[in-house]
Amino acid sequence: MKNKFLLLTILVVFLTLFSQGKAKYVFLIIGDGMGLNQINGTEMYLAELEGNIGFKPLLFTQFPNAGLLRTHSASNGVTDSAAAGTALATGSKTKNGTVGLDSTLSNPVYSIAVNARNAGKKVGILTSCGLDDATPAAFYAHQTKRNMQYEIAIDAFTSRFDFFGGATFTKPYTRADGSLGANVYIQMEEEGYVLAYGFDEYKEKSPDADRIILMERKEKKLLDLVYAIDRQETDLSLAQLTEAAVEHLSRDNQDGFFLMVEGGTIDMACHANDAATTFTEIIDLDESVKIAYDFYQRHPEETLIIVTADHETGGMVLGTGSSRLNLQVLQHQKMSQAVLSSKIVELREQKKNNVSWEDIKALLSETMGFWDKVMLSEAEEEQIREAYKISFVEGDTSKVETLYQKDEKISVAANKIINKKANVGWMSSGHSAGLVPVFAIGVGAESFNNLMDNTQLPKKILEVADF
Repeated sequence: MKNKFLLLTILVVFLTLFSQGKAKYVFLIIGDGMGLNQINGTEMYLAELEGNIGFKPLLFTQFPNAGLLRTHSASNGVTDSAAAGTALATGSKTKNGTVGLDSTLSNPVYSIAVNARNAGKKVGILTSCGLDDATPAAFYAHQTKRNMQYEIAIDAFTSRFDFFGGATFTKPYTRADGSLGANVYIQMEEEGYVLAYGFDEYKEKSPDADRIILMERKEKKLLDLVYAIDRQETDLSLAQLTEAAVEHLSRDNQDGFFLMVEGGTIDMACHANDAATTFTEIIDLDESVKIAYDFYQRHPEETLIIVTADHETGGMVLGTGSSRLNLQVLQHQKMSQAVLSSKIVELREQKKNNVSWEDIKALLSETMGFWDKVMLSEAEEEQIREAYKISFVEGDTSKVETLYQKDEKISVAANKIINKKANVGWMSSGHSAGLVPVFAIGVGAESFNNLMDNTQLPKKILEVADF
C-alpha cells in the first residue's frame, strides 16, 4: 500500500511539473551597471515628479519574482562587463577583460544563446552600445580581450544568430594587432546577413531577410546609441531594436526564441556620475521591458522574462547626509553631461575661444535650469566660475576623462552641483561589487527567488527553458 502511495505521489509531482511546461520564448534583459540604488532612485525620482514621497514603480520591479546576484569574477572581487557578461551568458567564471573563455583563457565556454540556436530556436542579441561591446559579445564570441572588436565581429556573423541590433560594429577593418582585415560588413553580407541602417530601413528590408543586423544610420557615425535624454525623433532607440527583434524572431516561428537585450548606456552614464541621464536610461530600458511584457501577455504559458544587471557602477548613494532627497531637481537637466560638454566645445569654436562668463551662464540656464529654476549658492557659482576661468581665461582645454567620456570641466562642475542638490552621491567612476537584482515573470520565474551567484542564472534558465 505504501509503495502504491509513493508511486502515486511521484506520478502527481511528475504530472504537475509536466503541466507547467517549459519556456519556449526567453527574454534576458540586462541593465549594464544597474544596481539597486539606480533602480530605487529612478522610481523615487518618478514619484517626486508627481509631487509624492516614495516611489512610482517601473514595470519590471512589479514582476512577482525577485532575487539577488553576486557579481565577482574569477580574477577580481569587482568584475568588469566582459567577465560578468560571460558569467550571465555561459554560467562560467572568467577573468576580467575576457569574453566567452574559461578562467584559463584557453577553453571556449558556450552561452545559453548557443544552446537555444542548437535546439532550433531563433536567437537575437541587442544592445544600446556597439554590437562588439563586452556584454553582447559574451553571448557569441570567444576572445581573450574584450577590445578585440574586429575578431569579436567575426564571431558575431559566424554564430549564425538570426538578429543583431545595436549602434554599430566599432572596428570593422582593424584587427587587434593593428593590421587591416577584410571589411566585416562585406563578410556579413556574404554570410547571408541583411544590413539595415535605421528603423525605417529595417522595415523596408526585414520582410525579405532571413538573418538581419539593425544598426544606427551611417550618417550618425556613433559608437553607441544616443542617450535617451538627448534623443531626437530620428535616432534609433533600444525600444525600436526590441520591437524589431520580437517581430523578426517570432515571424513564422513556432519553435521559440531567445532574446538578450542590453541597456549598455546605463553603465556609461554611471561611469560619468550623471544621475539625471542614468535615471532616464533606466526608464528607457523599461520601455523595452514593456515590449517583452506585451509578448508575454499573448503567450503567458510559454514565455519567461528576466531583468537583471551585470554589476553596479559608480557606487550610487541616495542621500548624502541630509534626511531628505530632492531628486525632482534633476528634471531641469535637459541633456547629458556629454552633450552639454559638446555644446561648450561648439561655443568655443563659434566664438573663437572668446567665450564670456555671460555666455556660459546663458548656456547653463538653458540646459540645466541654473539661475532660473535652480538657484545656486555663492559657493556653487564659484565652482563653475573656477572651471570657466581655467578653461577660457587660462586656456586649459584639457578634458575630465572617465571610462567612456572626455568632458569639459564646466559640464562636469555643473553636473556635480545638480547631483549635490538632488542629494545623490557617487563613490567612484568605476564598478563596485554590490549585489544586483533579478526580476522575473513567466514560466519558471519562481526559480529566481533567491540570492545566487551570477553563474547560476543561466543554469536556471536552461532548467526552465526548452533548449
